[in-house]
Amino acid sequence: PKLALPMAGTRLSRTAVALCLLVPCALGFMTPARVGLTSQRGASARLSARPTLRPVVAPALRMAAKTEPEKFEFQAEVTRVMDIIINSLYSEKDVFLRELVSNAADACDKKRFLTLGKESDELQITIKPDAVNKKVIIEDTGVGMSKEELINNLGRIAQSGTKGFAEAMKAQNAAKAKGETEDINLIGQFGVGFYSGFLVADKMTVITKGLQGDGKTYQWESEAGQSFEIAEVDEGEIEGESGTKIVLHLREDAEEYLDDFKLKNLVQRYSEFINFPIKIWTQKTTYEQVDDEEANKDLKEGETRKKKSVPVTTSEWETQNTQKPLWMRPPSKVTDEQYDEFYKSTFKAFDKPLTKTHFSLEGQVEFKALLFVPSQLPWELTSNMFDENAKNMRLYVKRVFINDNFQELCPRWLKFVRGVIDSEDLPLNVGREILQKSSVLRVVSRRVVKKSLDMIDGLKEKGGEDWINFQKNFGKYLKVGVVEDNENRQDIAKLCTFRTNQLPASNFSTLDEYVGRMKEGQECVYFVSGEGRAQCEISPALDKVKDNGYEVIFCTEPLDELCMMEVKKYDKFEIVDLTKSDAKGIDDATDKKKEKEDKQIEFDVVTKFLADTLGKEKVAKAEISLALSDSPACLAQGEYGMSPQMQKYMKARAVQMGDMDEEASVGQFSAPCVLQVNPSHPILEQLKSSLQANEGKGTEQDEKRARLLYHVAALRGGYEITDTKEFASLVTEIMSK
Repeated sequence: PKLALPMAGTRLSRTAVALCLLVPCALGFMTPARVGLTSQRGASARLSARPTLRPVVAPALRMAAKTEPEKFEFQAEVTRVMDIIINSLYSEKDVFLRELVSNAADACDKKRFLTLGKESDELQITIKPDAVNKKVIIEDTGVGMSKEELINNLGRIAQSGTKGFAEAMKAQNAAKAKGETEDINLIGQFGVGFYSGFLVADKMTVITKGLQGDGKTYQWESEAGQSFEIAEVDEGEIEGESGTKIVLHLREDAEEYLDDFKLKNLVQRYSEFINFPIKIWTQKTTYEQVDDEEANKDLKEGETRKKKSVPVTTSEWETQNTQKPLWMRPPSKVTDEQYDEFYKSTFKAFDKPLTKTHFSLEGQVEFKALLFVPSQLPWELTSNMFDENAKNMRLYVKRVFINDNFQELCPRWLKFVRGVIDSEDLPLNVGREILQKSSVLRVVSRRVVKKSLDMIDGLKEKGGEDWINFQKNFGKYLKVGVVEDNENRQDIAKLCTFRTNQLPASNFSTLDEYVGRMKEGQECVYFVSGEGRAQCEISPALDKVKDNGYEVIFCTEPLDELCMMEVKKYDKFEIVDLTKSDAKGIDDATDKKKEKEDKQIEFDVVTKFLADTLGKEKVAKAEISLALSDSPACLAQGEYGMSPQMQKYMKARAVQMGDMDEEASVGQFSAPCVLQVNPSHPILEQLKSSLQANEGKGTEQDEKRARLLYHVAALRGGYEITDTKEFASLVTEIMSK
């Protein structure tokens, strides 16, 4: 018999079959000589040759004829599988209520669908903690289950009754004539959510009465082992025509769920937007005024009777999910007041949003979203602008809250945007807690970014106090976006604002506004960096555009400079750092090329002396600059050099990260600068005269003048003066004369 063959025999038979297929083919392509026969041999010779093949081929043929592939089903140890489901799929116990309430909502949705046009019970979900018996009872008036459904849905792990129902309805609708069909919006899909009840319970009891079936009430019970029990019970256990009651017999370490306040928080977090009322049995304590018998026993006639307050405890059903999912409604049917109330309620905020966007995407990927820009910086972002605990984006699947810590949905430079995303297409793990990377996720993320940029652009067009307020609170986030988001860099850059040398200190400008004010003949967008506006205003690099009247952007924070470095080119205009030694359109002006060459020759003795005196550690070279007007000299960086502002930022970051100490960081990020000197300045004229008088050899006074020239240029340019002792002595000497 084929089942009696061992696994090794099966492998042997497959090998033999392969040989049988290969050997005849090989023989068919061989010549008689290769098989040991000649064309002159007769039949007897051919017959005598056959036995040489029979021992190899014939047994394999016989084995192949008697052996067929066997098919087996995977086996599983139920106890171990249940342990994995209970302890590995979910990261926290609280989700049991989300899963069971979602199942109850599905049951109600199924009943609503099946009873369209008919009278039916009120569809609702109730949760009742029983502190005396240490139970939590979750009951719904949904479709219920028959005995067969109990066995199939609860007795078979990963069998999703909801998914099967939805597929059956789709097939039914497909068979009908074309037309609109009812959307049932069912939640469940994996068939393991029910077993999350064992996260908090050591035994679960399910009492149910099916809408369709024999009309009897059944009880299912299990202790998360290898078996379960089903029995018929009294019909009075389920009121109404159908429904399901789940009784969780809580473990000792889960008694916190007997507190109705805890249950309320979980419902409001996970199931706030379920379509059907969710009611929790709540105890309330009020105080009533009654006669104080003790105080009134000696009361004289005519005196007012004394009262006392006594606590009165009552219990009642309290509906938890009164808030409606606004994102499910058409934007035209939602008022601004409703949006504001939803924003404050959902995100526990006290401010009104500056702006909002309500949209949906249909097609291959479907989702609905509602995004807000706050009017104030959220408190959790005040100390850390990218705080991971700032839950700014809430993800829902069919109105059931899944998580608010999915960084893949929204880039971190949009950390300030608060919103709700509801989708049926997002790929979740079985525990519905982890968002898996996929093309769907990228589509959703791109759409969220695009709509956020449109929303901010609307603020820009509107202008006024809202735009100023936005830039004050969130402008730095956009600059982070320019640095980090390659795909949307140019679109984000349009929304960034900067200070300039030609605007009042309180005003700022976008790059579009800057370009609109550019002088005729201006080739580039220019910027300088410094620690604040005052530092930028004294930068010798501003001398380079003084005569032309060009506007210069002030990069007063490291983010500003990083932003400029990443954008590189805006609206066909190259972005240029004026502190570079070869600033385009300034230092390479063609109309001054001949004059610069002549001056370089004339002051060759000066530039060589300055370079030799200061040394290679401080300056890479000294050169003439015709762009300087008032300043005698300035320090410039090469093409790949870092500005003094960026050098300080990198040093501070390295020390903060623990990569080096402060002493080691000195000189780590700084490279020798280019010393550019102004040939028309009196100091350079005096130095040239002195050097020419001494045949190129500088005096002690010339050397001091060279060192002080370097220190002043470094100080005005925002560089750190490392040799403060030398600088102080030079200044003191001048003061003493």
